[in-house]
Amino acid sequence: MSAARPGLRRLRSAAGSGAFLQPGISLPCRAGSQIQGAPGVPRQSRRRKSLAIAYEAGQGDGAEPRRARWEPQHWREQLQRIRDMRSSRDAPVDEMGVHRCYDSSAPPEVMRYQVLLALMLSSQTKDQVTSAAMLRLRRRGLTVDSVLQMDDETLGQIIYPVGFWRNKVKYIKQTTAILKQKYGGDIPSTVEELVQLPGVGPKMAHLAMHIAWDSVAGIAVDTHVHRISNRLKWVKKETKSPEETRVALEEWLPRDLWKEINWLLVGFGQQTCLPVKPRCSQCLNQDICPAAKRL
Repeated sequence: MSAARPGLRRLRSAAGSGAFLQPGISLPCRAGSQIQGAPGVPRQSRRRKSLAIAYEAGQGDGAEPRRARWEPQHWREQLQRIRDMRSSRDAPVDEMGVHRCYDSSAPPEVMRYQVLLALMLSSQTKDQVTSAAMLRLRRRGLTVDSVLQMDDETLGQIIYPVGFWRNKVKYIKQTTAILKQKYGGDIPSTVEELVQLPGVGPKMAHLAMHIAWDSVAGIAVDTHVHRISNRLKWVKKETKSPEETRVALEEWLPRDLWKEINWLLVGFGQQTCLPVKPRCSQCLNQDICPAAKRL
């Protein structure tokens, strides 16, 4: 074996392994051992000491550093101001929305069926028209069996003039038959099953979960929620459809607000943040709204 380099002295541990030690540098010893030839070095504790290792960002087990969750600027203040503007609860959705269209005294499965039908009728239809159509249906006894026994022409006459009423007659009859055969006259209890029904989209499914099952599975996004979310920049980038908006909102909006947000924004969109000629001068958010027309 070659001689040790100058300045290094060779030490042998109690285990018999050799190592070169530079003066001024000590070597760790195994528990209960002592370096031979190095008097005064105390025996170490038999208990091994574990050291916590802190990694810099990007080091360690390969996990990426946790990023701060994105959220829109001023959104909490904007939301509270919308609450203030909606405090009177006098928008069409408050007085004639789907939650007002079903018979609350009916058996639970009948009530849930009526909620689903009201949602199907409400697509592309004003709340006033949906409410009137539901009232006419209920006067005839609105149940799964009564709709299945009704011919298409009669059903069409009752629900007219809701938007796309001919298509809705077809969807209502198809969906009602599925509910009878597969769910015993009740409606599905999951969004995944609800959207499989003819004529039922994601917004209807989430609202059905809210109203019929008192369960929050996601945000119900209609044209009002979609429009206002983009105007307020509550989405990272502009979204092209209500479903895109739903996904974008659910990424950052606290879950305990998911149920409230539909009711707030729909009424706000009906009264203030209109699709055409929004009433920005009457809006409490005009100073912090990116889309506000400051008059």
